Amino acid sequence: MTTMQLIRQRRYAGIFTAFSLRWERLLLGLLAISLVFFFWWLIVAFGFVNPVLVPPPERVFASFTRMVAEGALFGHIWASLWRVLQGFMLALLIAIPFGVAMGMFRIVRGMAEPLVELLRPIPPIAMIPLTILWFGIGESSKVFIIFYGAFFPILINTMAGFTQVDPVHIRAAQTLGAKRFHIFRDVVLRSAIPYMVVGARLGMGMAFVVLVAAELIASSEGLGFLINDARYRFRTDEIFLGMACIGVLGFTLNRLLVRLEKRIVSWKR
Repeated sequence: MTTMQLIRQRRYAGIFTAFSLRWERLLLGLLAISLVFFFWWLIVAFGFVNPVLVPPPERVFASFTRMVAEGALFGHIWASLWRVLQGFMLALLIAIPFGVAMGMFRIVRGMAEPLVELLRPIPPIAMIPLTILWFGIGESSKVFIIFYGAFFPILINTMAGFTQVDPVHIRAAQTLGAKRFHIFRDVVLRSAIPYMVVGARLGMGMAFVVLVAAELIASSEGLGFLINDARYRFRTDEIFLGMACIGVLGFTLNRLLVRLEKRIVSWKR
């Protein structure tokens, strides 16, 4: 066997292994979800819980098909998704440069870190009264609450990425004659990007966590509004449906960020 044939064989074997692992993860995930649905149906069917408080899966699915047929569900999904994306993107645009400055410059970090640590423990829901006073009850207040929730995970992880760069790598680049710009681009930034992506994923998750709280501010659409309105009407099936939609949206956006991370940080595969 020639060297080229051996290289091709190993390449095909690697692709096949990666493909097999992907299918294995997919099947295991589907199995776990199926088991959750089975036990959910089981505890309701055998009367372990009150079906009014915990509706069976088929009732939730019936609500899903009804709201899709009425055209209401996709309106709620789009309203929530648009708010999350606005707040999340605003958090990215502000938190990443601020985190880079805190990570790169000790003076900036020394001045800003106490303020950040004072504000970070304040839950976004506690900001709702002030947000209403500042921005009113329109879309701006909802986007600000989501921005506030997503901001700190992105900021802290970005700062950590630039402070955790191994000094040995920097000294090695300096020894090889690299200039400051190239050290920043090829050593510091590459070391920090995985932290930044993790921060973005945490920020996205936090954006969905505060979504329901944000949509309590005089909303007439959105998944948070759907859940809260269903609570008043005692429609637990619609509450479960709203929570499921938030979970699916969060999962989908998280997978997109994971794929983006694999493309950006391709050297870590």
